[in-house]
Amino acid sequence: VQLQASGGGLVQAGGSLRLSCAASERTFTRYPMGWFRQAPGKEREFVAAISWSGGSTYYADSVKGRFTISRDNAKNTVYLRMNSLKPEDTAVYYCAADQEPYHPPPRLAGEYDYWGQGTQVTVSS
Repeated sequence: VQLQASGGGLVQAGGSLRLSCAASERTFTRYPMGWFRQAPGKEREFVAAISWSGGSTYYADSVKGRFTISRDNAKNTVYLRMNSLKPEDTAVYYCAADQEPYHPPPRLAGEYDYWGQGTQVTVSS
């Protein structure tokens, strides 16, 4: 599975962005998906995850209430809607797929098997 992330950019604090992650294969529809981010000099951290059906979602405490993960299996795409952005949200954002079909979505990066190339999000103060 190849993942293509897009939608990053430069935004002022308080603004919004929507990231997209398009998968190359229909088998994507069976996989839990996640978003992670990595700021310069920091470890990659969990942001959000979604079950294969979209029925279950999970968020890091730092983004809960501001970010929304969703998916459209008909389009092989997962989204991350980011509202009320803060300068500390600045990072490269990565989407990832867990190839264990129908598995509960993991929070650990090491449990994901496929990664997108990353998209830069910069929030200015």
